[in-house]
Amino acid sequence: MTIRKYVLAVTASLPISATLLATEAPLVSIKTQDDFFNNISKHCGKSYQGNVTVDNAAGGSFINKKLIMHVRKCTDSQLQIPFHVGDDSSRTWVITKTGSGLSLKHDHRLKDGSNDKSTMYGGHTNDAGWAQMQSFPADQYSKELFIDQGIPQSIGNTWQMYIYPKKFTYRLIRQGREFRVDFDLTQPISTPVTPWGYE
Repeated sequence: MTIRKYVLAVTASLPISATLLATEAPLVSIKTQDDFFNNISKHCGKSYQGNVTVDNAAGGSFINKKLIMHVRKCTDSQLQIPFHVGDDSSRTWVITKTGSGLSLKHDHRLKDGSNDKSTMYGGHTNDAGWAQMQSFPADQYSKELFIDQGIPQSIGNTWQMYIYPKKFTYRLIRQGREFRVDFDLTQPISTPVTPWGYE
């Protein structure tokens, strides 16, 4: 009997469960990204108020609106952070460990909980970043979405998040455009309403 036939014969005699013992591939990570993720996770369950500190677009839509971030749900691999703008609870930032870095998605919902036509856009880290800051250049899905929606200038979007002991910052930059909101982490506030589409 050849070696090949012997191996096939032995394998065929094993229970099916014994032939399916391959372990799942590890979710590899980089320390700076883990530290960034964990620095935000420390605020799980808490909410903070913010202010627009930079907005170079005329007639910004967030003017005179109460801005609240709520680190609402945290698992070992994902953070869900609703971003409330006045009475608008349509936005949730979703940070996910992917095994090749961190992903940031913008989950946008309508008031009935259904998906907005512009949803799940965002980006993926392309370097190690820092424990206090990560950048998320627009991914291919987002670029195609922006082209379809007639806003090709947004394909150059990069989103950035900063986390320090006293401040969390959400920032959007591209050529000719900058938007930034800073949240005061020293003053937790009451929990806002449940974001649209979530339970």
